[in-house]
Amino acid sequence: MTTVAVVAHQKKSLGGGLDELRSSLAHEGFEPLWYEVPKSKKAPACARDAVDKGADLVFVWGGDGMVQRCVDALAGSGVTVAILPAGTANLLATNLGIPKDLAAAIDIGLHGRHRPLDVGVINGERFAVMAGTGFDAVMIKEADRGLKDRAGRLAYVWTGAKNLNISRVRMRVRVDGDDWFQGKASCVLIGNVGTVSGGFTAFDEAEPDDGVLEVGVVTAKGAVQWSRVLARLAAGRLDKSPLTRTTSARTIDVKLASKLPYELDGGARKPTKRIRVSIEPRAISVCVPDPDGRAVS
Repeated sequence: MTTVAVVAHQKKSLGGGLDELRSSLAHEGFEPLWYEVPKSKKAPACARDAVDKGADLVFVWGGDGMVQRCVDALAGSGVTVAILPAGTANLLATNLGIPKDLAAAIDIGLHGRHRPLDVGVINGERFAVMAGTGFDAVMIKEADRGLKDRAGRLAYVWTGAKNLNISRVRMRVRVDGDDWFQGKASCVLIGNVGTVSGGFTAFDEAEPDDGVLEVGVVTAKGAVQWSRVLARLAAGRLDKSPLTRTTSARTIDVKLASKLPYELDGGARKPTKRIRVSIEPRAISVCVPDPDGRAVS
């Protein structure tokens, strides 16, 4: 018998809210372990407590930051995660085909396919979607200052436009132990999936279970060059830009000449001069849509 837990961000909304979620699970015969938190950084302790109490399916209610915190805590535990996309961007849910519809998301959690996914690890913390430093991280950090809650996805448009003149930083990037890039760049992006911030497809070949991470470096300087990069990105032709360089890797080591903030799955972290990234293959199981409507492990 499946033991279900719910870890929910109190400030996020979806459908009829947490009351509808509780009612729907009760209708299916479940009386879940129930946790509500005021901020995502408090979620890991709840997720670990749920595992200690025997949960083998954890519904995560919130945005990408909430999902990331729970994935970080649950990876390697054997517990399956069911995403209820109640955030702004919901990038992991979008990449996995989980709709922003509460009834449908609950059904996927209870009856969908269990898909093992890779996770990236950046400076000791796991992520499922993306990580990076430079332009992307600064954009996300500024959007996190209450603007995202008020403006939704438009927050990223605003902070992105505001930071098009971000200074480039000298850096060295090593992939799988070999030097790959050395020079000035304005952004390093690492993806476990193809669709990243703003709903753009940055990495056409990315799959969250292929055993590698995608790496991109942007050397654009100033608003004009960044506009060209973003235009290529919007057109799905980022690989054709002379201002970008991409590859795949299992390990990435970035050394920066000066401290920059970095981000993972839409959450900003403190500035650093060193970023180490690796991959944990098939570390977490996530419920995804299944054509037959059956849970398949």
